[in-house]
Amino acid sequence: MAGHRYDNPYEEDYVNPFSGGHHARPASHSRPVPLPPEPADFYDHGGAIDIPLDPVESKYQELKRKEKELQAKEAELSRREKEVRLLEEAAARAGIVLEVRNWPPFCPIIHHDIAKDIPIHLQRLQYAAFATYLGLILCLFWNVLAVTAAWFKGGDVKIWFLAIIYFILGVPGAYLLWYRPLYRAFRKDGALNYGRFFLFYILHVGYCIFAAVAPPIIFKGKSLTGIFPAMNIIDKKPLIGIFYFIGFGLYCAESVLSIWVIQQVYMYFRGSGKAAERKLEAALAERAGR
Repeated sequence: MAGHRYDNPYEEDYVNPFSGGHHARPASHSRPVPLPPEPADFYDHGGAIDIPLDPVESKYQELKRKEKELQAKEAELSRREKEVRLLEEAAARAGIVLEVRNWPPFCPIIHHDIAKDIPIHLQRLQYAAFATYLGLILCLFWNVLAVTAAWFKGGDVKIWFLAIIYFILGVPGAYLLWYRPLYRAFRKDGALNYGRFFLFYILHVGYCIFAAVAPPIIFKGKSLTGIFPAMNIIDKKPLIGIFYFIGFGLYCAESVLSIWVIQQVYMYFRGSGKAAERKLEAALAERAGR
């Protein structure tokens, strides 16, 4: 035992003593393959390591940032509203009326707000006048439809052109000539606007009565849906005659309502002393002309 030599198991001629007898496998002459060298900075701990923040904390910071942005926008809107309010107050003190276009609702082109602009004791009358304006639009529109149907059934094309001219001139003309003057008269209490209203509203009433009758003057009156062309057409073309009779009824209703409106406006005009003011303004204008 003392003379036994323990050989290095890693030497090339080493034989496994537990392999047994003559079946022992000769030792392998290969050495273990060394590991590849590690990079120089593998154990470098000097650099900063990015550690992601807690998701809850990150969301909280994002919400705080958005809250600050919203507060800044609200402060800017408040400042602008204050500036607009100051401008409106300054314009009101200077007698300047800011009108916002709000009618018709689908395509605002004019300012129209009876509930806000017109005194409460005149609103009912103003609504009635507005109804006559809308009624005139309806009458002219139906007139175009009836005359178009008559033209398709063998009528003269000239009556259709006349019906289109009535509509194109009548709708804006009625607003500019008599409805807007009455609106301004009730709003600003001006006698001159009353004078314009009475002058052109009388023409409006006269036109409605003339259209309801439609005497055979121009193209036998067929360019207007009155009683005379309706009676002449009903025998030959019953459907077209019905269209004309409906137009006659619309013009009659428009005439009656328009006569009531002008009576009520005149009664208010005389009762509020505007007639004397109108005479005084006319006298002053005549004296200034001299």
